[in-house]
Amino acid sequence: MTNTLKRELSNRHIQLIAIGGAIGTGLFLGAGQSISLTGPSILLTYIIVGFVLFMFMRAMGEMLLHNTEYKTFADIAHDQIGPFAGFVTGWTYWLTWITSGMAEITAVAKYVEFWIPDLPNWITSLSCILILMAFNLTSTKMFGELEFWFAIIKVVTIIALIVVGIVMIVFAIQTPFGQTSVANVFNNGSFFPHGASGFFMSFQMVVFSFTGIEILGITAGETKNPERTIPKAINSVPIRILLFYVGALAVMMS
Repeated sequence: MTNTLKRELSNRHIQLIAIGGAIGTGLFLGAGQSISLTGPSILLTYIIVGFVLFMFMRAMGEMLLHNTEYKTFADIAHDQIGPFAGFVTGWTYWLTWITSGMAEITAVAKYVEFWIPDLPNWITSLSCILILMAFNLTSTKMFGELEFWFAIIKVVTIIALIVVGIVMIVFAIQTPFGQTSVANVFNNGSFFPHGASGFFMSFQMVVFSFTGIEILGITAGETKNPERTIPKAINSVPIRILLFYVGALAVMMS
């Protein structure tokens, strides 16, 4: 029995998995808290962290293409550093997703609670876990399709947010909190309203919001034509960060 994968993920699957992995509850649910604790400097934080992660993704992509038999980045650690490093990398990554996955499930429950306050959070969380488990027990191709369409929902939502925000800014719409304007980003008189401590505290929130960007590194063994698909997905990381994070947050603050 050969230990091979079927490579059922096409270019469109990988592109949208890469986009969906970079957009999470850190933007949808955590943006308000991030802005309140950090102020406009949160934009600089996203740019800095985004650049570092882009360099990381470039390095990981080169390693994956150096040997297309690598199935995940844990294989890279195993091969280049040693079996123990591969073991630690694999199980550490599992632990990371067990922890952050529970945070994501909790976020889903909080969203549902907003619309259906009488529904217990544990029912929402359990239902979500069972649905996700059912999806992940299907074929790789089905997983790719689900990721593709779910990521499109995220993309359309954020683009709609940005477009509506720009229209509100252009027409200077009056809201219960004041008039929309780009000047609102700096109205508090400082790019760092909470000083250096607020700025540096924002890094842990921003890094968490990017959890999932590395998913591209565990789809390498399932990807059709990885030599073409993976570089294309990785090289689009800066555009995604500028549009989906910096653009969306700038519009929200305006």
